[in-house]
Amino acid sequence: MSTQTAAENIVSVPGSNGKELSGSRIVRLPILLLNVHEHCNCRCVMCDIWQRKDGKELDLVGFARHRESILQLGVQEVVLTGGEALLHRNFEGLCSFLRDCGVRITLLTTGLLLAKKAVAIAEGVDEIIISIDGPEEVHDQVRRVKGAYRLIGEGIQAVRRIKAEMPIHGRSTVQKASHLLLRQTVAGAKGLSLNSISFLAADVTSQAFNRELIWPGEKQNQIALTRQEVQALESEVESLIQENAEDIQSKYIVESQGKLRRIVRRFKEQLGEIPPVSPQCNAPWVSAVMEVDGSVRPCFFHKSIGNTLDQTLEQVINSEEAQQFRASLNVEEDPICQRCVCSLNYKSPRA
Repeated sequence: MSTQTAAENIVSVPGSNGKELSGSRIVRLPILLLNVHEHCNCRCVMCDIWQRKDGKELDLVGFARHRESILQLGVQEVVLTGGEALLHRNFEGLCSFLRDCGVRITLLTTGLLLAKKAVAIAEGVDEIIISIDGPEEVHDQVRRVKGAYRLIGEGIQAVRRIKAEMPIHGRSTVQKASHLLLRQTVAGAKGLSLNSISFLAADVTSQAFNRELIWPGEKQNQIALTRQEVQALESEVESLIQENAEDIQSKYIVESQGKLRRIVRRFKEQLGEIPPVSPQCNAPWVSAVMEVDGSVRPCFFHKSIGNTLDQTLEQVINSEEAQQFRASLNVEEDPICQRCVCSLNYKSPRA
């Protein structure tokens, strides 16, 4: 993790056991990821969220009582996620509340409802990140929604007719169906007029993203790569680096050459060919994930550190359980961190 950033953000306080929880109390939480709806309008093979039947959503009245915590913790950005955040029945009210708190709002979305919700998005959101799973045919196949890619394109145009300067980015999960198509995915992103495209390896080994259990081997094999496919991915990544050097340099492709090659490494680690290595990450010290049920995680992958139903967000973030977790977490050696595919290495704008 970035120890310098973490050190700026936390202070040491005595725990109830009389021992000092070194570097564990958070005084500033720049990023809050908010799961606002548990259901989704896609049927992706690499995700279980859509299989939930109850479709719970964030209670805005209950969430509003955390306003003081948001201000006290100095939250700068709230990322709306799910499920599909746009399924929330009072999406406009949620954005209005967050804007009154003075935060920047990023929307993570499948993109299927962009056109339908274009006005609310243009007025309430500062940035959009859309999941893109390859060129059109493959994207629709992965999402298992006919015409999904076309709806994304129409939605982008609808939002930009209202707010031309809206930053809209793509994020692509590399997996079996798309591992040979990174260059085509970039070309497709340009065709959709996205401001950038980023890539990450598919997660097949954790209980993140509402999975009740770790996937069995048969399910993992639908997403993960064989040794032969990893070799093909490695060749595709090298071709991407060579042919799209200017896109990498300009950050149209968000990842550096090293990070693109790290995607290949993740799949080799999954196969047991090389030992897993933790990415640089300070997520538990600079961000938190609040679920629909009020539970709070230090990141998508680690377990809950408390619940906001009977406490404020600030109380949960700085509870003894949360402080003990941060004080004892060694990112380099933690097995969950070692297999993380979606890390955060936040650097303060002041740094």
